[in-house]
Amino acid sequence: MTAYTDLIAQITPRDDGFSAIVTDDWKQGRTTYGGLSAALCVEAAQRAFPEAPPLRSAQFAFVGPAAGELSIQVKALRQGKSTLFVAVDLLGEQGVATHGVLTFGAARASEVSYLDAPCPVVARPEDCEPFFPSDPNRAPHFSQQFEVKLAGGTRPLTGEAPEYLLWIRHRDAAATSLSALIALADTPPPPAMALFPRFGPISTMTWALDVVGLPGDDDDGWRLLRSRAETIGDGYSTQAMDLWDATGRPLVLARQNVAVFV
Repeated sequence: MTAYTDLIAQITPRDDGFSAIVTDDWKQGRTTYGGLSAALCVEAAQRAFPEAPPLRSAQFAFVGPAAGELSIQVKALRQGKSTLFVAVDLLGEQGVATHGVLTFGAARASEVSYLDAPCPVVARPEDCEPFFPSDPNRAPHFSQQFEVKLAGGTRPLTGEAPEYLLWIRHRDAAATSLSALIALADTPPPPAMALFPRFGPISTMTWALDVVGLPGDDDDGWRLLRSRAETIGDGYSTQAMDLWDATGRPLVLARQNVAVFV
């Protein structure tokens, strides 16, 4: 397998942005795994603007397929005293594959503080069984890059309530960057698949996420991900996704719109 840090390390600057090569073990069907596409956008933006403040939110539209050698174009939309808005296009042979709008913002002193993102109580990863099939021919290629344990909820094709609770982490222990966190946050298949009568195609259309925290120095790499379908109908599903570290600190709060073909 191509480790995440090795793949990111080969991102190359060019006159119109950056280039990257995605190997087959990072593919989902005929395209690059969506979490990696988003992570490449984040990584390129951070390299183009190394003095940017922390990433606060991002919106991605997965417009078309992307595989093999890709180019990444980065453009500042607006830069203020404390915020930076950046547009990123990930392009393949067929044109734009992923379009991202990233918002970076410096921390400011504030008199208000509030947090309501409680972490579910579940068994530790070592006490949970694997989520993906052990046979690599029955799971997406990219899934072999991650350890994924079923901590609660269900699996695809069970007919049960469409919600997953999963422990996830990179197999590449050196994958600790912000872009690695983004790559990890899209790991499971859409929970709508729990209600599928049979396996069928799916395609994530949009992904909006807010980065609300970062792991501490004592981090062990494990993240708890809750992914829950809120609506399924007319060939589309909306889902909410929340990510915590192993101490229960919220890291990413997100939403996706997914096309389903069953």
